[in-house]
Amino acid sequence: MASTAKGKVCVTGASGFIASWLVKRLLESGYHVLGTVRDPGNQKKVGHLWDLEGAKERLQLVRADLLQEGSFDDAVMACEGVFHTASPIVTKSDSKACQTLEEMLNAAINGTLNVLRSCKKNPSLKRVVLTSSSSTVRIKDEADLPPNVLLDETSWSSIDYCESLQIWYAVAKILAEKAAWEFAKEHKIDLVTILPTFVIGPNLSPELGPTASDVLGLFQGETGKFTAYGRMGYVHIDDVASCHILAYESAGAQGRYICNAAVLDSDDLAALLARRFPCYPVPTSLPRVYGDQSYGFDTAKARALGMAEFKGVEEMFDDAVASLRRHGHLPVPL
Repeated sequence: MASTAKGKVCVTGASGFIASWLVKRLLESGYHVLGTVRDPGNQKKVGHLWDLEGAKERLQLVRADLLQEGSFDDAVMACEGVFHTASPIVTKSDSKACQTLEEMLNAAINGTLNVLRSCKKNPSLKRVVLTSSSSTVRIKDEADLPPNVLLDETSWSSIDYCESLQIWYAVAKILAEKAAWEFAKEHKIDLVTILPTFVIGPNLSPELGPTASDVLGLFQGETGKFTAYGRMGYVHIDDVASCHILAYESAGAQGRYICNAAVLDSDDLAALLARRFPCYPVPTSLPRVYGDQSYGFDTAKARALGMAEFKGVEEMFDDAVASLRRHGHLPVPL
């Protein structure tokens, strides 16, 4: 696709953490962006999108509901590409959405399929880029994770093992991505999936989503979330947006793409951040609840796509902290 002739693309869940950065980079690249959100009139939720360069000329926000079949028909029909970043994954405590685990998992699957059903109706659609997760790759019991193994895109997490640990987010992501691949194959949709690790970096919105809230908690001295994460890959939000666009624009792109900069045990991450940000009560260490894991990620496929260099852990957390300070979530040290 020539940079002088960018078309119109749809970004679902446009106000989200990853989606907002994707909208930002798409606008800067010259695309017209049609973003779907739950409530286009909610300035508190979408105001940061209108502040983006090019938004007034090339951004349109429309309402769509992931759990309502046909809700994305008009948005998708107006575009030649779709970036599906939105996810209806909810917790059991969300009484308005789902009451049972089965409903929670079905919501994740059907939300993805509802978007793809709309995509099927557009004969001019070039490609769908789906945001999945590295949690679909890395969660296995010890017997399936030999020392120093490099996990690539052929790897799938064990649903049984995820269920035994009650990691329902991962179960939902696995089921949703596999359902997407089956649907795309059946209906001949050009589908590519991006599998980011833990996404770190500046938040465009002053409101924090789950990921940014967990990062904020770490800088406030909380230990629970990151202890539960164990060994984890980390990637800058800007690299995630770039990987999505490369996957859309590269004619030969196909299959799954792991997007990751570095892999650290949670206690190693805590130690690094405690040294780098001594003004905050970051825990100096965290227990290794999953034992001595040593897996890494093979990112050769993403690098071949054009991701030659990933931003480092220090830069991604420097940017995240600067953002948290700017939005008033963290105090600025004197």
